[in-house]
Amino acid sequence: MPWEKAISAGICAGLPVLLGLLLGNLPYGLIAGIGSFTYLYTFHVPYAHRAKKLFFALLGMALSVGLGTFLAPYPTAAAIAVGIIGALAVFIFGAFKIAGPSAIFFVLGFLMSTGMPIDPALAPLRAGLVCLGGALSWMLGMIGWLIQPFGPEAHAVTKVYDELAAFIDSAGTEHDKAARQRLMSTLTMANDTLLAGHLSWRSSAPYNRLLLLYDHANTIFLNILEHLEKSDSVKLPSEFGASLRAIAASLDYKNGSDACQFHPPKQADEDVERLFALIDEAYAILRKPGPQLDQGIPISKPSLKTVLGGAFDKNSIVFFTAIRYGTILTLAAVIANSVHSSHSYWITLSCAAVMSGSTIMATFHRSIQRSAGTIAGVLLATLLLSGKPEGLVIVIAIVLLTALTELAIVYNYGIAALFITSNSLLLAESTSPLVEFSYFASARIIDVVIGALIGLVGTLVIGSRQASNLLPHFMAKTIRSQQQFLLDLFSGSPVGEDHSDDQDSIERSKMRTNLTNLKIVYTTALGEIPSHKQALELLWPAIFSIEQLGYLLESCMKYTGRPVLSDETLSQMLLVFGTMANAAERRRPPAKKSIPEIKGYLNLTKEIHDLQEALQVSGSAWAS
Repeated sequence: MPWEKAISAGICAGLPVLLGLLLGNLPYGLIAGIGSFTYLYTFHVPYAHRAKKLFFALLGMALSVGLGTFLAPYPTAAAIAVGIIGALAVFIFGAFKIAGPSAIFFVLGFLMSTGMPIDPALAPLRAGLVCLGGALSWMLGMIGWLIQPFGPEAHAVTKVYDELAAFIDSAGTEHDKAARQRLMSTLTMANDTLLAGHLSWRSSAPYNRLLLLYDHANTIFLNILEHLEKSDSVKLPSEFGASLRAIAASLDYKNGSDACQFHPPKQADEDVERLFALIDEAYAILRKPGPQLDQGIPISKPSLKTVLGGAFDKNSIVFFTAIRYGTILTLAAVIANSVHSSHSYWITLSCAAVMSGSTIMATFHRSIQRSAGTIAGVLLATLLLSGKPEGLVIVIAIVLLTALTELAIVYNYGIAALFITSNSLLLAESTSPLVEFSYFASARIIDVVIGALIGLVGTLVIGSRQASNLLPHFMAKTIRSQQQFLLDLFSGSPVGEDHSDDQDSIERSKMRTNLTNLKIVYTTALGEIPSHKQALELLWPAIFSIEQLGYLLESCMKYTGRPVLSDETLSQMLLVFGTMANAAERRRPPAKKSIPEIKGYLNLTKEIHDLQEALQVSGSAWAS
C-alpha cells in the first residue's frame, strides 16, 4: 500500500538523523540519512530478489558517497566519475529490467558528497555511515517477508487467473485482442516474478504451488486458443470465467483453498469438457498437501552471460541509452564546475533527473515537471532553512518530506520533485550557515533550469531517432531467431526433453533476448521526437504477433512428442520466415508464401499466418 511504503520511507530517512542527534553528532546522522534513499528502490517484487536488489543499492549508494568524497578536490575526475556512475546504473537497470529510479539517487549521493567539506580521508567514514543508513532501509524493506514470504508471487499468479477469466469472457467480442494482449503481458510478468523468486538451494511448498498454478494457467490458455481455432462457436460457457475468478479470489500463498466445486454444462462438447477438467486440476493444485507439490517443474533462467551479451550488443538500445546518459551527465558536470558557484552540482543533478524519462517525450515532460517542482522545492527548503531549524525539527521535516515523496511519485513527478528537492537541500544544508534568502533561492533555481536544459538538449541532439532506425533491424533479428528455434523444435532435435540442462536451448535464449530488445525499442520509438506515430501504431499488430509467436514456440517445448517435419516442410517454413525477416528489415510488405500446417499445432500455424498478414500492413506503413 502507498501509505505503508511512505511511512516506512519516512522512518528510514528520519531514524539515522535522530540517532545522530541523540548521539550528539547531527552531521553524521545526516550523512547516514543519505543511505535511506536505498528504501526508494523497494518495489513489489519477490523477497529473494528484493534482498539482493536492496543490498546492491545500499552498496552502490555507499560507494558513490565514498567516491564523491575522495574525488571532491579533483573536479575533472569527479565529472568523469559521475558520468560513469550514471551510465553503469542505467545499463544495469535496463539490462536486468529492474524496476526503480535507476541512476538518480546514486548520482545524488555522489554529488552531495562532493558538496560536503572537502576531506578525502573521510571517504571510508562517510561510506560506512551511508551503509548503516542503507542497512536500516534493507531491514524495513524486507520486513514483509516475515508476514507474507511469497506475497508478490501470489499476487502475480492471482492476476494471471483474473486476466485469463477476462480473456475468456471477451472471446468473440471487439475486446478479444486487447484482452489477449493483457493476458500475454500478465503471463510474461508473472513468469519474470516467479523466476526472480526462485532459490536453487531451497524448495518451498507455497512457491511450488504457485509455480504449478502458473504452469497450469499456460496450459489452460493454450487449450482455449486451440478450442477457439477449431470451434465454430466462439463464445465459451460463462462458468469458465466464474470458476477462474474463484481460483484467483481463493488463492493463498500459504496453503490451499476450499473453493467451491463446479460442473460442466450439459451437452458440452469434448473440448469444453477437457477445459473444465483442466480447471478442476487447478482446484486440485490449490487443495493438494504441501509435501506432494514438489513435482520438479523445470526452471529456466537466462544466464548472466546471456543477459549481458544481449545488452552489450552494438545495436542494443539499453547500451546506447547508458552511453548517452553518461556522456551528457559528464558534460553537465563540466559545465557546473565552470560556473564556480557554491553547490553548483545542482546543475548536474537536475540534468540527471530530467534524463530519467524512459523516452524523449518523457524526458521533455520531465524537464518541465522537474523545473517547476524543483523551483517550488527550492523555495520551500529555503523557507525551512531560513528558520534555522534544529534538532527534532530537522528530523520531523525529513520524515515528512520523504513520506510525501513516496506518496507523490505515484501520481505526478513534478510534485515528487518538490519534496525530493526540499529533502535533499535539508540534508545538505542543515548544518551550514544559510546565506541571504534571495541569493540562495535564485542560485539554486538557475542551476536547476540550466541542468534541465542540458539534459533536454543533449537527449534531443544525441540519437533522437535511434530507436526508430533500429526497429526494422530488431524485427528482422527476432523473426530469424524464431525461425531457428522452430527448426530446432520440429527437426528431431532433443530441445526441451532434458529439463535438467540449464542450457536446454541456446536458440530460445536468443529469441527471448531479441523479444525483450524489440519491445524496448518499440516503446522508445513511440516517445521519440519527431515520431511517426501513425506508422508506428500500424506496426503494433506485427510486434504483438511476433510476441505471441514467441510464446507459442516456447510452449511447444513442453511437449516431447512433437512431430518431426519433413525436409520439404521445413524448407518451406524457412522460406516463409526468411521472406518475412527480409521484408521487415527492408521496410517492405513480404511476398505471401504458403504456410504448411503442423499437425496438432494449429495455433502456431495460424500465428505465423497472422504475422505474415500483419507485416503486409506494417510494410505499407513504412512505405508511406
